[in-house]
Order: sequence, then structure tokens, then C-alpha cells
Amino acid sequence: MTAIETTGLTKAYGDLVAVDDLDLAVEAGEVFGFLGPNGAGKSTTINMLLDFTRPTAGSATVLGHDAQTEIDEISPRVGVLPEGFDIYPRLSGRRHIEFAIETKDAADDPDAIVERVGLSAADADRPAGDYSKGMRQRLATGMALVGDPDLLIMDEPSSGLDPHGIREMQDLVRSEAERGTTVFFSSHILQHVEAVCDRVGVLNDGELVAVDTIAGLREEIGGGASMELILADGAADVREPAASVAGITDVVASDHTLECTVTDPAAKADLVIALDRAGATIADVRIEDVSLETLFTALTSGDEGEAEPDATAAPVTASETEVSR
Repeated sequence: MTAIETTGLTKAYGDLVAVDDLDLAVEAGEVFGFLGPNGAGKSTTINMLLDFTRPTAGSATVLGHDAQTEIDEISPRVGVLPEGFDIYPRLSGRRHIEFAIETKDAADDPDAIVERVGLSAADADRPAGDYSKGMRQRLATGMALVGDPDLLIMDEPSSGLDPHGIREMQDLVRSEAERGTTVFFSSHILQHVEAVCDRVGVLNDGELVAVDTIAGLREEIGGGASMELILADGAADVREPAASVAGITDVVASDHTLECTVTDPAAKADLVIALDRAGATIADVRIEDVSLETLFTALTSGDEGEAEPDATAAPVTASETEVSR
């Protein structure tokens, strides 16, 4: 079942086309990241899904219902965390949750919602005006989760958060996905997306330019990971078995260092196994993946095929490489 499906969805404001012929399907239960630069059309798309604005052309269904004619069937099953939401500074966090329960005519326990989003009972009793940005995001997410929605739509949920707040939001998204909730969120903060998404769609100038897993985007665009292995003995003797591993190319041996390009993620562990069988002792392994930032730039600037590995990647051990497979 698809949680969200659009066909030819288009929104124009005079000569400005904000969303152009969007065909998109988001499967039930997945975490889908909707990426794009500011002004790409992400919020406009969300507004059409929620019937806040009507499309110029095309159609959209949400949870199997038409987004224009069956919004009454959709609304009770969707939770929304809008960008730039407001809180009432003098009201406690718990009162915000209670207000959302009353508005939605739901039967939720406010204390359970507070706990679900990681706020303490003491925090819930404090005025929300005293909350940090991360706590306000948690509170707004709690209000969106009232009624236990099947679909959670989040518009730029990490905007304005510090690294700690972003990690908190990632934990929230993961926990909701584990409960079976479909999560659809727009973002231009790529670290958040890479950490939690099953798939991503990239919107640029209103057009959908890619839909795939992040691994799939890396494979499609090119610029496979580079892998450097430090060996206790000379590297020249194991160059041939390394080059024979499927998914390993451009093998270069120099003194105690073996360098290669990885075109298939599974080949990382296969290479370690092949070298072990050849009698090599691996002292260290460094893997540098193409960063999501590089992929994003390639997709939104028309430079596909020019992606390069991320030179800032941290080293990993051989055992970590095997686990990553």
C-alpha cells in the first residue's frame, strides 16, 4: 500500500511553476526524506497533500484517499509538524498536548504522549516558553502524534536545531518508524536525512530529479567509495587476489598500503576476507564514501557523474567493515 502517491502534481503561480509534474510514491511504513534546496517546492508539495492549497494540475492520494475530495477521511490519520510552528509561551507542555487531544477529539493519555517524545514530567509542567528549541520540537511532535496517526508529515523538522537537537529528532523519527508509522519529511539538512531515511526524493526547481536509497544514488551517480588498507607485510603480493574481488577496481599496491575503488558495498567485506585467505595481516582500514552533500550537489547542479569520495571520512577497523556488510 502507498501512503502517499502523486500523479502529474503541478502547482503554478502565474508564470512561476513551484511544483512541476510530480510523480511520487511513498510506501506505507517507510521513512521518506524529501530533499531540495530552499525554494525547491517541498513545502508547496506538502501543502497540496494536506489540501492547504489546490494543485494547478494532477492529483494526489494520501492513505488511499483523494487529497482534494476526501480530506475528512485523511485528516484524522495524519499528524503534521509544520515548519515555523508556534507555541503558547505561558501554557505548560502538558496543556499543549491536552489541547491537541481535545481538538482532535482523541482519547490519548497526555502523560504517555509526553513520555513518548522524550519530555520529562517536570518538563511537561513547565511553561513552554522556557523550552529549548529541541524541546519545542519534541512538544510539537507530541501534538502531531495525538490520535496515533498512520502518517507523520514533518516540514523541515531539524531547522534551527543544534547537533544535539538533530540527534534527538533522529531518535524520534526512528522510534515512530519502529511503531509502523510512515514518516515523510522535507529537509535540506542532509545529516538528518542520511541517518534515518529508507529512501529519499530530490526536488530541484519544482522537478523530481531522483528517487532512491542513498546507496542507490551513490551507485547511479558514480564516484564509488575508496578503500585503503594498511598491511603488516608488503602489499604487492596480495594485489592480484584483491583485484579479483567482484566490485573492487583500480587496485594500487605501494609498500604496505593497498588502495582501491569500491563499486559494490558488499565488496568491502569480501576484500577483507580475500586478503585474509591470501595470508595478509590487515593493520588498519580506511573507507571514504561519497558524501550525501556531494550527491545532493551533483543532483541539483547538473553535475551527475562527477561525485568524489568524501575525504573527511573517519577510519574504521577491519571488524567494523565486516559488520557493515
